[in-house]
Amino acid sequence: MADAAAAQTGTTIVRGACHHDCPDTCAWEVTVEGGRAVRLRGAVDHPFTAGELCPKVNRYLDRVYHPDRILRPLRRVPGPRGGEPRFEPVSWDDAIAEVAARLTAAIDRHGPETVLPYSFAGTQGLIQMGVMSQRFFDALGATRVHRHLCGVTAWLGAADVHGLPLGMDPEDLRHSRTILLWGTNTLVTNRHLWPTIEAARADGAVVVVVDPVRTTTAERVDHHVQLRPGTDVALVLGMLHVIDRDGLVDRAFLDDHTTGSDELLADARRVDLDATAATTGIDVATIEWLATTFATRQPAAVRVLVGLEHRQHGQEAHRALAMLPAVTGAWRERGGGLCRSTQQYFDQVLVDPVPRRTGTVRPRVVNMAALGEVLTDPDLDPPITVLIVHNCNPATITPDQNPVLAGLARDDLFTVVMEQAMTDTARHADLVLPATTQVEHLDLMNAWGHMYLSLNRPAIAPVGEALPNTEVFRRLAVAMGLDAPGLADDDETMVRQLLDSDHPWLDGIDLERLEAEGWVRLNVPDGFIPPMDGATATADGRLALGPLEYRPGDETPDGDARLVARYPLGLLTRKQHVRFLNSHYGGFADHLPAEGEPRLDVHPDDADPRGIADGDRVRVFNDRGSVELRAAVVDRVQPGLVTMPFGWWSTTTSDGRGANVLTNPRPGRNIGSAAFHDTLVQVEPVGPSS
Repeated sequence: MADAAAAQTGTTIVRGACHHDCPDTCAWEVTVEGGRAVRLRGAVDHPFTAGELCPKVNRYLDRVYHPDRILRPLRRVPGPRGGEPRFEPVSWDDAIAEVAARLTAAIDRHGPETVLPYSFAGTQGLIQMGVMSQRFFDALGATRVHRHLCGVTAWLGAADVHGLPLGMDPEDLRHSRTILLWGTNTLVTNRHLWPTIEAARADGAVVVVVDPVRTTTAERVDHHVQLRPGTDVALVLGMLHVIDRDGLVDRAFLDDHTTGSDELLADARRVDLDATAATTGIDVATIEWLATTFATRQPAAVRVLVGLEHRQHGQEAHRALAMLPAVTGAWRERGGGLCRSTQQYFDQVLVDPVPRRTGTVRPRVVNMAALGEVLTDPDLDPPITVLIVHNCNPATITPDQNPVLAGLARDDLFTVVMEQAMTDTARHADLVLPATTQVEHLDLMNAWGHMYLSLNRPAIAPVGEALPNTEVFRRLAVAMGLDAPGLADDDETMVRQLLDSDHPWLDGIDLERLEAEGWVRLNVPDGFIPPMDGATATADGRLALGPLEYRPGDETPDGDARLVARYPLGLLTRKQHVRFLNSHYGGFADHLPAEGEPRLDVHPDDADPRGIADGDRVRVFNDRGSVELRAAVVDRVQPGLVTMPFGWWSTTTSDGRGANVLTNPRPGRNIGSAAFHDTLVQVEPVGPSS
């Protein structure tokens, strides 16, 4: 906390970086006067984020000093959970003692697997997100959670082809002549990549958005291919059919760098383009143009993040997109290939030296998307009787919310939530522990949208009695008498441990250099092309192609006919555009006016037969639940599809419910991400706009 202490007198500027679950990981500078942060702005000298912050983070200090921020440990006064619970302040000593006692009693009665830690990406910082908490819960032997709510399906699909799913450096899109932005709304969710894309366009690159919705990005590019949701694999197969039919396959690349191409192309040859057009909603001429453009305007790149992974067959969609550049030899040149998350570059070099618990007895593992099922299953043995939540708001962001809320309302569940605000999850807690914000703690920030590693130094001392997550787990370890390796390490020690690597990509990058410079680019060679530079981690070192088949998800308009008859509309839940990020800021009143009330986008062809006019209140429902909100009758969605935003807290919606009351909790293949977007609904009018 040296920077925070120094800032108690005079004016100082402290470097840091944004913690949000966003690919950009913006560098910032905090101006501190007399111990108070008075200004937070983007660091103009950062090579990628270049001084620009999004509207959310431009007002981050409002969150730090928000009058509703939780600043003391709070204990729930006996009474109903959720809704308007009553809390009373307690000391940290009492709070830690109570958590330790409840953990000990629960473990003595049921064994350590009765404890469920639940966290995700409320911060992307490596230290506060998980290093110490993972050590603590491993020492307990608690149930483990597959943290697969987002990201893993995309990883698995690319790994099916690459082994180690390293993609292009996003900044190498500057060298592309064709860029397919596939299922990603770059201007909204990856805004600092846009200048790179615009520079490529200025040099003649063709930029195409492939997306079921006419997004902000789709309105700004050269072409928008508006496919039907979930038909990505069918479209890729159609493109491969054209590429093979027209002699555009790079046979030499396939022979030298891949296996399985014969099986893949055999499946492509069996494709009927008229049938593909009917499935995808894209006419044959457009499919042919898209395929020819991608194959002939080289170098050509597919840019994909997580937009299309939240489906039953999302892994296969990402696998298909990973195979496409191989067939055309797009990987031969800088600016060609698959451009996806850069997270795996950091994963190769930043490894916690404290090993995870091993042995003949391994803790059970549950999928975090199945939280409602786990908390309400009467046959689960042992039952979950202690839930500890940090960096996450599961009452808002998990699919199929009603079972989640029922589980959180259990009288026999002891719930601890580490939070900055009274979220929907915190309202169900027995103890709410005040957490520090990003300007109050140390962290090491990697990125999933660029190659720069950043150090976040605390700019100010913790406000009120807030503590970093790491300190809470250190105190709990002491209270419970745990002495496993690493549980006493301070935050700076853990940063040094993560940086203590002999990998060449991290050579010369240590804490002292990061303190001096703020951020450092990994030593990935300029122009590095993974398949051409020996970074394919399959058994034979070749890209693994193979059979490819389009299969609709069960809960899609092309899926279970009986379900479609009852719920004929597909639902996509989208990210907010202005003031929210997932559920961040969803309950902050000063962010709500700029965001506007949540609305259901519905096409006129679906609105008119249902008697729905723009602005009318509607009920969106399926077997899982219902939500009421106003309709926006617009043509940016296609017939048969409705969209609504997620992330609103129950205290800010008209009926106390959000989009995830409706969404599908089914995990994808291989325990992948939740199939949020494989959700069917019906819509009916509730009343006029007045």
